[in-house]
Amino acid sequence: MDTSAPDDRGPAFRLVPGSPQSPVVLHVPHGSRTVPPQARAGLLLDDAALERELDLITDAHTATLAERAAAATPPSAPAPWVFVNERSRLVVDPERFPDAREEMRAVGMGAVYTRTTHRAPLRPEPPADEAALLDTYFTPYAEAMTRAVEDRLAATGRAVIVDVHSYPSRALPYELHGTGPRPPVCLGTDPFHTPAALTDLARKAFAPLGESALDTPFAGVYVPLRHYRTDPRVSALMLELRRDTYLDEPVTPHDGLDRAAAALAVFVAAATEFTEVAGRG
Repeated sequence: MDTSAPDDRGPAFRLVPGSPQSPVVLHVPHGSRTVPPQARAGLLLDDAALERELDLITDAHTATLAERAAAATPPSAPAPWVFVNERSRLVVDPERFPDAREEMRAVGMGAVYTRTTHRAPLRPEPPADEAALLDTYFTPYAEAMTRAVEDRLAATGRAVIVDVHSYPSRALPYELHGTGPRPPVCLGTDPFHTPAALTDLARKAFAPLGESALDTPFAGVYVPLRHYRTDPRVSALMLELRRDTYLDEPVTPHDGLDRAAAALAVFVAAATEFTEVAGRG
């Protein structure tokens, strides 16, 4: 399924179908560098500064990682579904709360960013185009992701959302919790949506990539607001790979990308068989 904003070039996001029997949705929200002309007009950076910012803020090659993992899922396991954001998070960040619940608003990184990774001005505050950006990008994205999850619930009785992210090996100034450990694999969890058994499966699957830790330097999961903290059929886990495990930072992949895709495929297969419901935290 492709969905486009009417004034853009190409799809704003895409859903790559998997097996009807799979409950797993690999979600790739921050892998794109595409900033459409209308959104670009609202940014204060010149072209060179924008390219540098995209190097820092983009989870480079995470769509490739997810799609390779989906293709490498063992034949005994149904292939996962893959939901990919085709717009940069500098347009809107679909994973943020769109209101005061979002803690990243404190550093100008709510659903519509006003500050860069180094806390320099990105947009005027408040952004003149914030409402239009939310209407054009954030709301359709959230609705489509909600439909994707509800399709998995209808087909299989449950859904397992796996966010696919990366983070830099050195903390950037925008990070609210950047002073803690930065392991090769960070697993983001939620007390309602992440049963301990799912975390255990992730630790085993990603062990070949190095040490893992929970919720450091980034925490939490993405679940559509319709299901957030209310629907125990929806489980979720966030994968944050430290970028040097698969990139020559900031953006050049090395052979670690294949190892990461293989580990993610193992986790997908394990998560497909996972049956414990959430909502026990």
